[in-house]
Amino acid sequence: MNGQKPKTISIVISVYNEEKALHEFYREATPIFEALPWNYELIFVNDGSADASGQILAELAAADPRVRVINFSRNFGHEAAMLAGLDHSIGEGIVCMDADLQHPPECVAQIIERFEEGYEVINMVRTKNKSAGFIKNLTSSAFYKFLNKISDVKLENNASDFFALTANAAQVLKTNYREKVRFLRGYVQNIGFNRTTIEYEARARVAGESKYSIRKLFKFSINTILCFSDLPLKLGIYSGIIVGFLGLLVMLETIYEWAVKGTPNGYATIVVLLCFMFAMLFVIVGIIGEYIAILFTELKDRPIYIVHDTKGFPEKES
Repeated sequence: MNGQKPKTISIVISVYNEEKALHEFYREATPIFEALPWNYELIFVNDGSADASGQILAELAAADPRVRVINFSRNFGHEAAMLAGLDHSIGEGIVCMDADLQHPPECVAQIIERFEEGYEVINMVRTKNKSAGFIKNLTSSAFYKFLNKISDVKLENNASDFFALTANAAQVLKTNYREKVRFLRGYVQNIGFNRTTIEYEARARVAGESKYSIRKLFKFSINTILCFSDLPLKLGIYSGIIVGFLGLLVMLETIYEWAVKGTPNGYATIVVLLCFMFAMLFVIVGIIGEYIAILFTELKDRPIYIVHDTKGFPEKES
C-alpha cells in the first residue's frame, strides 16, 4: 500500500425476514471480504423483520467489530434500507447487495478493481437468474426496454439492486435524491460520473423466497415509469388525436350511408364510440391521479425510514 492507510469499502446488506440466510451469508462472504485489498465494514439494515433476523444480526455485531446493524422501527422497503446503509457508510466505496447470496460476494473484488481504475459508479448487470422463471426473466427484460423507449434516461437492461458507488457519487444520493417514491437503481444510473458495468450470474437463493409479490412488482413498475417519464401525462393529447380521427371516419361513413341508403342507423356506432371515449377518459384521469398521489406523498415529506436502534457503530454515530 506504499505506506498509505488502506481504503475501506462499505458493504450494505438489506435484510427482511432472512433468518435462514444470514448465517450462511456471513459464513461464505466473510472469508472473501477478508481477502480484499481494502478494509471493509458490513452494514446490515434490518428492514422491520418479523423473524429472528434482528437477534442474529445482534449476535454477529457483538462477535465481529466490522459488523454494523441498523434496525428500522418497521418495514420501510428495500430501497429505504439501501438508502439508510448509504447514509451510515464511512467507506471510500459502497456496495449494495442482498443477503440471500443471489448477488455473488466474490464480485466485490472486481468492484474494487474498477474503483482503482477510476470508475465511480458500477452497475451490476444480471445475465441470468437461476431462481426466476422464464416469464419473470422475459417481463424484466421487456420492462427495461419499454422504460428506455419512453424515458429520456437510458438504463442498463437487467441492472439490479446490486451496485457500487464511490463516496463522492454516493453523496449525491444522500443529499439530492431523497424522494419518497423512488427507483434507486435508476437514480444510480442517472447521476453521471465515470460509469461502467460488471456482468454477473445470479445464483439460486440460499434460503427463503422473493419478498416481491406480483402486486408489489406491478406497483413498483408503475412508480418507476411515473418517476422517469412524463409520457403517460401526454396520453390525453394522443388519445384526443385518435378519437378525433375515429370521429372523422364515423362522420364520413354516416354521410356515405345517408347518400346511398337514406337515413343512417348510427345507434350502435354511437354507443361504441361513447364507450371508447369514456374508457380513454378514465384511463387518463387514473394516470393523472397517480402523478398527484406521488406529489401528495412528496408534499407530506414524511421520513424515508425511521431508525429504531443501531449496533456496532462508533459511539458518535449511535
